[in-house]
Amino acid sequence: QVQLVESGGGLVQPGGSLRLACKFSGGFILDNVGIGWFRQAPGKEREGVSCISARGGTIYYGDSVQGRFTITRGGTKDTVYLQMNSLKPEDTAVYYCARWDRDSTTYCPLTQANEYDSWGQGTQVTVSS
Repeated sequence: QVQLVESGGGLVQPGGSLRLACKFSGGFILDNVGIGWFRQAPGKEREGVSCISARGGTIYYGDSVQGRFTITRGGTKDTVYLQMNSLKPEDTAVYYCARWDRDSTTYCPLTQANEYDSWGQGTQVTVSS
């Protein structure tokens, strides 16, 4: 059974940092799939934040987080991290990770949430003073 579990959310002041983790299980590893991070704020559509392709060959970031967020692979190949720096109030949202079940090193779908087949339950990030 495929499972993805996000952690690391919380309350942080503007300008602060958080690191989210997406730990997954179910018979697959990072070498063979892509992982995406999405977020959804109240009253807004789900937004693609970042994605990383199989074996980390390709990484994309949304325009609103470029230069502030960094996606990385964990050494154990079952965890992906999202380092979020210089956080702004508009980053407040529930953050989700999801699996793109394709063994491609040259692409991952940043904005096409419907291409992801398994999702975590989400972790709340609140940026407020």
